Amino acid sequence: MVPLVLAGCDRAVILNPKGPIADAERGLLIDAFSVMMLVIVPVIVMAFAFAWRYRRSNRSAAYAPTWAYSAKVDAVVWLVPALIVIAVAVLVWRSTHKLDPYREIASSAPPLDVQVVAQDWKWLFIYPEQGIAVVNQMAIPAGRPISLRITSDTVMNSFYVPALAGQIYAMAGMQTRLQMLAEAPGRFVGRNTQYSGGGFSDQHFEVLAMTAADFDAWAARAKQSADRLDAGTYAKLAEKSRRNPVVYYSAVEPRLFDSIITKYNHEHARVRR
Repeated sequence: MVPLVLAGCDRAVILNPKGPIADAERGLLIDAFSVMMLVIVPVIVMAFAFAWRYRRSNRSAAYAPTWAYSAKVDAVVWLVPALIVIAVAVLVWRSTHKLDPYREIASSAPPLDVQVVAQDWKWLFIYPEQGIAVVNQMAIPAGRPISLRITSDTVMNSFYVPALAGQIYAMAGMQTRLQMLAEAPGRFVGRNTQYSGGGFSDQHFEVLAMTAADFDAWAARAKQSADRLDAGTYAKLAEKSRRNPVVYYSAVEPRLFDSIITKYNHEHARVRR
């Protein structure tokens, strides 16, 4: 039985993190579970204990039909929940600041900037430093912090790579941030966890954590692609499509990511007028 349980945990990505952010989130999950058990376990035990003690055949159980008040019971009823609320408040306060998605990961290596655009029903990754873009594949150097700028060119999506970081929303006309780091090379799955229409179930992408040398070689291969992501190519890419293959672009329209955000701001301004 134990091997089966351990095997199931190994397949549970959230319980098998591959980066410091996901590891801290697993710790938060365990801490929250432990706090809840402080309530659930005693309640379950008392339910069985009371049922056994006051069973019909037990004539020795105290019978107090005129009982009205107990200071001890009142103290337990009020103090225990109060202590639990305080413990949860401290846990949430500390974790909220520790796991702030906008807070950069401390490292001697500078973060790699990646711009992420959610579309129907695919993900576009733009690498400003390398001057390339990729559809449905995000390659990152292991051991180096990754700083993501995320937006949507459609309805609200949710960006999530369970093995490396928590989820954060991608919204049209807005930018959210997320930090992540892969401790070692590996292959992971990212997905959209916000329902976004008919192609939602297929809207996932591949995350490749590589050595620095392998990442440079990957970027060099992308640079050799004949496809370029200019305004016309992007407009076609943004159309609804399902199960998009991985596509590499050797060049990207300048400030494309910012233009995707600002076009919605212009639309909102026209609506208000």
